[in-house]
Amino acid sequence: MDVTISEWRTAPFAVGREAIFAVGDVHGCADELAALLAAVGVAAVPHGLRKRLVYLGDLIDRGPRNLDTLKLWAEPEAARGVDAIDRLMGNHEQLLLLAMTGGPHAGKAESMWLSEAMGGGCVLAEMNAATGSAAERPTAALFRAALGDDIHRLFASMRSHVAVGNTILVHGGLEPGEEPDQYLARPWQSFTDARWAWVHGEFLQWQGGFGGRMVVHGHTPPHKHRELTGQEDPHLFAFDRLGLDGGTTRTGIVTGAQIETGRYRILRAGVAAAFAPAA
Repeated sequence: MDVTISEWRTAPFAVGREAIFAVGDVHGCADELAALLAAVGVAAVPHGLRKRLVYLGDLIDRGPRNLDTLKLWAEPEAARGVDAIDRLMGNHEQLLLLAMTGGPHAGKAESMWLSEAMGGGCVLAEMNAATGSAAERPTAALFRAALGDDIHRLFASMRSHVAVGNTILVHGGLEPGEEPDQYLARPWQSFTDARWAWVHGEFLQWQGGFGGRMVVHGHTPPHKHRELTGQEDPHLFAFDRLGLDGGTTRTGIVTGAQIETGRYRILRAGVAAAFAPAA
């Protein structure tokens, strides 16, 4: 599996003594994620910087090996050659959690998750195959039986975001006009009111900045990003945003970034013939 790493580009990130490795949407593409994580493990960082790995969410659905993806995602810091790991929630994880935990949004969330567009049926089929079950709906018990209590605990404790210096890492993005701390505090149990997991156009078409915050996000794949922003390169820092959704199940590419104070570079894992390395 090929991994390409771009040249460094300048950007006004201020993340202190950290080297942040952010991983965009994976959607069950375990081989590509494994290749990207191997590159992260050996990536050089300036002396004294702490290596932080941040998963931006949407690890699951649509792709071919969702359970293997979650097993990689759950590996501890020592296995990945980093000092800290942050696991953020995407809208796909949110839908599955809502379906498994019940509550007023459970039925609608489950229907959405199992729809062809969202692709949750791939995960349900894998859980059934792993357990010898024929369950027609996702439950916490089925998840634990397929993946174990430890991965279930991690899955149920994902965060909405992480802030490092002037940089916010979040799945969907921020919404213009909203106070970021209150916006990001909306609980995942509120379904689509947790806009940090769902926002597209309002965020990507805004060019007025976010009060000095830099935003690193996933959620919007390249083809949709180009439609909304007009950017030919969807992984180019612009208007205080850096998008890292590589459109995995459409392109075969899992995308990430190494972010340090004042600069970043893009990492892409996938079949070499499917894409051109970033300049």
